[in-house]
Amino acid sequence: MTSPASLDTARALLCDFPVVDGHNDLPWALREQVRYDLDARDIAVRQDAHLHTDIPRLREGGVGAQYWSVYVRADLPDAVPATLEQIDCVRQLIERHPGELRAALTAADMEAARREGRIASLMGAEGGHSIANSLGTLRSLHALGVRYLTLTHNDNVDWADSATDEPRVGGLSAFGRQVVREMNRLGMLVDLSHVAATTMRDALDATSAPVIFSHSSARAVCDHPRNIPDDVLERLPANGGVAMVTFVPKFVLQAAVDWTAAADDNMRAHGLHHLDTSPEAMKIHRAFEERNPRPVATVSTVADHLDHMRAVAGIDHLGIGGDYDGTAFTPDGLDDVSGYPNLLAELLDRGWSRADLAKLTWQNAVRVLGAAEDVARDLQATRGPSNATIESLDTGTA
Repeated sequence: MTSPASLDTARALLCDFPVVDGHNDLPWALREQVRYDLDARDIAVRQDAHLHTDIPRLREGGVGAQYWSVYVRADLPDAVPATLEQIDCVRQLIERHPGELRAALTAADMEAARREGRIASLMGAEGGHSIANSLGTLRSLHALGVRYLTLTHNDNVDWADSATDEPRVGGLSAFGRQVVREMNRLGMLVDLSHVAATTMRDALDATSAPVIFSHSSARAVCDHPRNIPDDVLERLPANGGVAMVTFVPKFVLQAAVDWTAAADDNMRAHGLHHLDTSPEAMKIHRAFEERNPRPVATVSTVADHLDHMRAVAGIDHLGIGGDYDGTAFTPDGLDDVSGYPNLLAELLDRGWSRADLAKLTWQNAVRVLGAAEDVARDLQATRGPSNATIESLDTGTA
């Protein structure tokens, strides 16, 4: 149990160096629960019964910047318009809460929001299916404010292998490498959460800008394919990238891996998608859990990942990406977005310094976006937009 003094210190530190969280699925939860009826889920007031995220709890948690995920499911027939609807949702949230949220496109915008006491609101698209094999669509998402693209979600795309699908192209295809190059030219962060380890390595070989992992933990601590192998973590110092630890129990606690596989099978047996968090799905989840008690992750579980990631990659390459409202379960002590001080207090009790925690919460994430902007400025001076197609680069692609 963390000490009260450490918790007080953590809260004080967050006033100066608030959390930049790399991944929050609130827009998808709003789509699923109320079809973007923002009066029905007014985040100006606590929504404990429905969501992990609202403005009062973001404030309690010391969040100063949030990458809102504009994720859509890969099996949707119209992924691009659905992604645009997600972007529109984020824009509506910012417009409804101008005193609390500030649109942010750059590292300078993030710092301006911090000075103003507002929560910098950025966007990340989760899965290359959201660009429909089109570099023009990629550029359009960037123009609309999207500042990272996760190359895959749970399924492969035509040009990149996912961590949780059968390998198809062996990492990145030629078009996949072109996607990374165009992201570098735009200043859009290459996000390697969800991708296969082969894709991670290919992307690190292809990129000229720092990468991020918006919500991934350490594979050496919990052997799940969604996590980052040590050889990839070891490459982050040379790349300049940032790995943002996630809180999802099935990615951080080994005992939860097998339990989650059984729970997912149970969802499918009821004709539901295993990622469904609708009220109907949660009833089925809860009934399964009553019959099969769920292994419980804790703040200490997440801190174990951070200790390992720090030992391998170094303190300059760590961040936080909780994946709130994108998971059915959360660790004890990190139940929702108000829980970040508990994690910082645990790390203080483990000997992390104030300077360490300032890098973890704020400085590393701001730096990596600024570095991507610097690379983009140089690249734009030497080359224009790519109009390559997947058909022209990937032999045999239909």
